[in-house]
Amino acid sequence: MANRDDEDDRPRRRDQDDDDDHDDRPRRRRRHREEGDVTGGLIPYKNGMALAAYYCGVFSLIPCVWGVLSILAIIFGILGLSRAKEHPEAKGKAHAITGIVLGSITLLLAIAATVFFVVTAAKTR
Repeated sequence: MANRDDEDDRPRRRDQDDDDDHDDRPRRRRRHREEGDVTGGLIPYKNGMALAAYYCGVFSLIPCVWGVLSILAIIFGILGLSRAKEHPEAKGKAHAITGIVLGSITLLLAIAATVFFVVTAAKTR
């Protein structure tokens, strides 16, 4: 076999000379980021408040929890924006703004739905 050594049955390492190996092909270099962002900047893992605002804003679109999560999304969004302004390396401004916008929209929808149900219940009596 071309990949086996004659003296023992262990497989040969790639760095050993062998005419059958394709040593002329380029090897891929691994990219190491010493202090870089491994997520490519998409997830603000250094700004937890902005990330919490984003998730609370998205999950506040679920009708049964929209009141509580929309308030939390607005609060976390404001805290996340202030963190992003104080520490620009933390990033997360877009996630915080998204949380604030979604939280505000769902809070307004929750208030409108509550008023609608109260008025409809009052008319039926």
